[in-house]
Amino acid sequence: MNQFTIVGLSGGLSSPSRTLSLVALAVDAVARASGRAGLVPHSRIIDVAALPDIGQLRSRADAGTPEEEALRAVEQADLLIVGSPVYKGSYSGLFKHFIDLVGYRSLIGTPVALLATGGSERHALAIEHQLRPLFAFFQAQPLGTGLFLTERELVDGRIVAEPAQQRLDRLVEEAVHAAEGRVRLRTRLAGAAA
Repeated sequence: MNQFTIVGLSGGLSSPSRTLSLVALAVDAVARASGRAGLVPHSRIIDVAALPDIGQLRSRADAGTPEEEALRAVEQADLLIVGSPVYKGSYSGLFKHFIDLVGYRSLIGTPVALLATGGSERHALAIEHQLRPLFAFFQAQPLGTGLFLTERELVDGRIVAEPAQQRLDRLVEEAVHAAEGRVRLRTRLAGAAA
């Protein structure tokens, strides 16, 4: 009963993508830490740019199998780790397009780790001004610590700045705590239903 699902969602558009590497790094760190905490994590990473028809979808009803499976995975996650590059002060348009197709009641209470990448620190507040309100609309539970990294802090898929690594460590700790809470709640509800 200690199983839970981590879904990483990357809204990066380039290949290779710093955002995708940051999401993968965070998913891996949370999975390892939660395993040490006695949980059994199952993880999946969704690269929005790799979904073949996402840009052409006008509605959820038009979604092909890869897009529908990705949307369902996000909606059923116990923990989301989402990341987007910051373009002109906000998340990527393709990321928002994907999120627009997510069922608006499906994320109620879901813990969400917020990540972003950008060219300079002037975009760092995009997590607070763009991503946090977006997931608040869904009544999800964004973690207290967000992580914004520039290209100087994330090199070849590794965090090279100590303050950034400390923020990731704090985010991982919060994510594991949230996952433990979700597992306890599920166990309590299953016991009450029996």
